[in-house]
Amino acid sequence: MSTSDRELRIGMVGYAFMGAAHSQAWRTVNRVFDLPLRVRMAAVCGRDQEKVAEAAARLGWDEHVTDWRELIARDDIDVIDVCTPGDSHAEIAIAALAAGKHVLCEKPLANTVAEARAMVAAAEAARAQGVRTICGFNYRRVPAVTLMRQMVEAGRLGTIRHVRAAYLQDWIIDPQFPLVWRLQRERAGSGALGDIGAHIIDLTQFVTGQQVTGVSAVTETFITERPLPGEASGLAGTSTGGALGKVTVDDAAIFTARLSGGAIATYEASRFATGRKNALRVEINGSRGSLVFDLERLNELEFYDGDRPAAEQGFNRILVTEPEHPYLSAWWPPGHIIGYEHSFTHQMRDFVQAIADGTDPAPSFTDALGVQLVLDAVQRSADAGSSWTPVEPLGA
Repeated sequence: MSTSDRELRIGMVGYAFMGAAHSQAWRTVNRVFDLPLRVRMAAVCGRDQEKVAEAAARLGWDEHVTDWRELIARDDIDVIDVCTPGDSHAEIAIAALAAGKHVLCEKPLANTVAEARAMVAAAEAARAQGVRTICGFNYRRVPAVTLMRQMVEAGRLGTIRHVRAAYLQDWIIDPQFPLVWRLQRERAGSGALGDIGAHIIDLTQFVTGQQVTGVSAVTETFITERPLPGEASGLAGTSTGGALGKVTVDDAAIFTARLSGGAIATYEASRFATGRKNALRVEINGSRGSLVFDLERLNELEFYDGDRPAAEQGFNRILVTEPEHPYLSAWWPPGHIIGYEHSFTHQMRDFVQAIADGTDPAPSFTDALGVQLVLDAVQRSADAGSSWTPVEPLGA
């Protein structure tokens, strides 16, 4: 069998929002990129027989099962893709690694630092057997973000001094929105902090090459009780209309931080920013220039080049659609934009290529543990009244 005929057989656990995004990427990756392995969407897993059967047919999976342990035990599965709530990440990923499966796990890596460390240990043990792991911080794979990192690495901004990052949504501003799993600490670990704050922590560390070393934080839960979800449907936006349950996560988190290279930073994550649907923005200021990325204009970067003559200075738009830009040679002619879903396709592309090459993809579980340690420090700081809180070192 030639290399191009080799299959990489995927088993995915979970089929909701992230499962749909991952499925689209698995369907697309070999149709766009020339890869040494051909992806086969072998089986998807979900607890509800009827719903997972419908999802398998709709999303393009060959088969469906209702027990993730069955999926892991199968000899015809090479990769386990974990798209479940955070409370099951560690158990599923560790079991999959022990069974010799490559693992892609959605972010944040786990609900606690202890779980994340256990996952890192399992990944390191499996790595010795040629098993690869990656955490799904998909925004790294937006071409403009990767270009941003390349420009920082090349010294175009000089010494990094300021980092500003915000991720704002408004999908739970209605007090009648039900108590879904993302609003329960035992399922989600945290609220806006872990759900969307994890993304901007990872992005700023990725782009700058610096690690967050300490934080001072405040969190807030604006609506402390919500209607229990309707048992009949279990769908977001559906409630019983009567009984209430306690919200046990944050609705918003804001913190200042210091980075390992000397930069100072501010972070804001909120699901109560009325009018903001999925607004992620990162600005990096350096001694020679500045860069700005805005997810609502994801094919662009704003670049201020301080080395240009005074008469020519100002923020300039870089349209990130050229074949020379990261990932884009596989897509459309210059000027033809791509979207949110492409970041997942790029993620699968890099993961498949790393498995084929026997190299370590990024972000690793260790990288994701680094984000988890920041989340933990933010929570501890907020619990202690915004006190300055060092981030626990990775090797501790």
